Amino acid sequence: MDQPTDAMHRLAERAENILDRLEGLLPPAEPATDWTSAVAFRWVRNGTGRGRLEPIRHPHRLTLAQLRNIDDQKSAVDRNTRQFLRGLPANNVLLWGSRGTGKSSLVKALLNEYADEGLRIIEVDKQDMLDLPQLVDRLQGRPERFLLFCDDLSFEADDASYKALKAVLDGSLAHPPENVLIYATSNRRHLLPEYMQENESSRMVDGEIHHGEAVEEKISLSERFGLWISFYPFSQDRYLEICRSWLETFDLALDAQAREAALQYALARGSRSGRVAWQFARDFAGRKGLEG
Repeated sequence: MDQPTDAMHRLAERAENILDRLEGLLPPAEPATDWTSAVAFRWVRNGTGRGRLEPIRHPHRLTLAQLRNIDDQKSAVDRNTRQFLRGLPANNVLLWGSRGTGKSSLVKALLNEYADEGLRIIEVDKQDMLDLPQLVDRLQGRPERFLLFCDDLSFEADDASYKALKAVLDGSLAHPPENVLIYATSNRRHLLPEYMQENESSRMVDGEIHHGEAVEEKISLSERFGLWISFYPFSQDRYLEICRSWLETFDLALDAQAREAALQYALARGSRSGRVAWQFARDFAGRKGLEG
């Protein structure tokens, strides 16, 4: 074979120089996830559009026993999670309903209950829904059991990212990994806004309601969650019971003074919920401490 010419040598050298410069402009490869560093992680996107798993060093320390007056909801979600951890059939879960009633707290408490059994939680923000297929691929084959936690999830009418969620839940050719479930919380049962005019396209066929295409599209998203858990506003008695429970964590009792203060606090907030009860207990305990 003929020896390469000088021109070819020079061309090869120039190509190598160009490649060296391009490599210097590229972002460094993301380090491998250290699964032993934490039991909770957060999916974070960088400036290049790629994502990475960031450990959450100090997750909430809520326990299931601390969550009061949501026993039915707690029992259903706990049972589904135990099935999942044992490799039995289990469902993706949508926890929906009134704000501050314990939806997110319930998911956080599951981590503390079952982290020693291999449960891991990965928090995924709504704006990163398009990354779900990429994230799920990373978790395939891992020995841990992962809950992808999507908190306060809802989509606007023109938001197409919910289609990525639909595909991961149940709607693509790829079979979902058996070690991954999605637990989402929302104030909306169908996760998308519902408008009166959309219901006008519904019709009756043989006595049954058939929804229009817009409504069917919205229902099809929430129906991909196999388990719906509903949360409702608290009555005054239930609210006070939760206040009593949280006050006990500060070594305080719900006496007449605390009861009146709790009711006034809820009135000012315009809401009776577990979140308001926790905030009241912190406020009341702090004021008592100053008086001490």
